[in-house]
Amino acid sequence: MADRALVFDFGTRRIGVASANRLAGTVTALATLPAHDGVPEWQEVAALIRDWQPEVLVVGLPRNTDGTDSAMTQRSRAFGQWLAGRSGLLVEEIDERYTSTEAEAVLREQRRDGSRRRRVQPADIDLMAARLMAETWLRS
Repeated sequence: MADRALVFDFGTRRIGVASANRLAGTVTALATLPAHDGVPEWQEVAALIRDWQPEVLVVGLPRNTDGTDSAMTQRSRAFGQWLAGRSGLLVEEIDERYTSTEAEAVLREQRRDGSRRRRVQPADIDLMAARLMAETWLRS
């Protein structure tokens, strides 16, 4: 079982990235990478891999509410295959249904209670979604 992971919230315009460390019990929101039709700049991904030294990469799969695959599920899988091919690391998949909705709710609550000052942006939601997926991976 891997102890360190980089977790990716795949999107066609932005990809949220978080790290998870089972030994330390920590999750860190790292970055929201710009993507062009689902493809980020490899140098940015490689820098995160170099800096955080993950043993595994985790990609969220956005499934339909009934658990079936969607078009985005297939694109997320393809992104995971691209990551595996470029990095040489094992890629795990994680169900990320409702993660973006939960992320937006968390951020809006932070805004309401004053712990967050600036408005919620789409990149913030992607980053929080990656963090929430990293927490799920950590507990699995």
